[in-house]
Amino acid sequence: MGKMRIAIAGIGNCASSLIQGIEYYKSLKEDSPYLSLGLMHHNLGGYVPGDIQVVAAFDVDVRKVNKPVKEAIFAKPNCTRVFYPGIPDYPVKVQMGEILDGISPHMADYPYDRRFIAADEKACDVVKALKDSGADMLVNYLPVGSENAVKFYANACLEAGVGFINCIPVFIASDEEWVGRFERKGIPVVGDDVKSQMGATIIHRALTKLFMDRGVKISHTYQLNVGGNTDFLNMLNQNRLKLKKISKTESVQSQIAHKLDSEDIHIGPSDYVPWMNDNKVCFLRIEGHGFGNMPMHLELRLSVEDSPNSAGVVIDAIRCCKIAKDRGVGGVLLSPSAYFMKHPQIQFSDEEAREMVEEFIAHKRER
Repeated sequence: MGKMRIAIAGIGNCASSLIQGIEYYKSLKEDSPYLSLGLMHHNLGGYVPGDIQVVAAFDVDVRKVNKPVKEAIFAKPNCTRVFYPGIPDYPVKVQMGEILDGISPHMADYPYDRRFIAADEKACDVVKALKDSGADMLVNYLPVGSENAVKFYANACLEAGVGFINCIPVFIASDEEWVGRFERKGIPVVGDDVKSQMGATIIHRALTKLFMDRGVKISHTYQLNVGGNTDFLNMLNQNRLKLKKISKTESVQSQIAHKLDSEDIHIGPSDYVPWMNDNKVCFLRIEGHGFGNMPMHLELRLSVEDSPNSAGVVIDAIRCCKIAKDRGVGGVLLSPSAYFMKHPQIQFSDEEAREMVEEFIAHKRER
């Protein structure tokens, strides 16, 4: 069915895991027992992971700008595990993007290998770069809190006629004005804020819905996350967390039949622990009352490699976005956004959203 040509904004840990994953699955033979391992779909609408081609990349870090993609994804401050080092020589170099609010000032207080270091380069013409590359879509992996930078890339996609997959909590695909702009242009958009494959939010949603389905009324819940990658370092700046906390909290609250007061639900990043690198640990607690008003609580500890966990979902979002482009469908893709993202335009249960995605793939549902 051809190739899916993607551009990536932000060549950090998530981009590294995504690109490693594309090449890993491409390297497997058709009879390999690992062909579908770790994927929600090996073949999605006729597209397999190896059909994805990186044709453009943007970053602002001196260790990545002007470097080949195969080198940039392993450059500091990236710290995710290397599970497929044999990246081929893509004819693509990382271009200098606009910095805007992409680097939090507090990062200057941390070691060189842990923080972002801005390159002393003039930003490229992103719209021209997208057009010249022939990209079908852009995957946004900018740091949390980069509101102006995300809107800059979303606008560049509109000008270039390129689909937009928004993996961070800046509200584009869940904002009526932005959705209207993509719809009028006939350009697909998926977002906002990716749910990891088996991450804190998807598990928290599943457990809160289970409590509801089994007749247990939830009274309090929290989700605390710690890790050592640049995402957690960036999020030490509380001023960058407003939309992140809204996104995660609304995602969980949407699965609870009754409204919890803000003091009774706390969901968000907790701390930065450098030696953990790309490992993320979630501490989750749900308190409630069951039969006879008897109290009960659940506690869970989840440990995952953060960036591959994200890539396992984005690889499907890319293919759904390409299917939409093939079919001439523009605007927000409701089904993929509901299943793959924490803050879609409309929230559904994960079971319902999964069914909607399967119907979308089978062309039984337009979006």
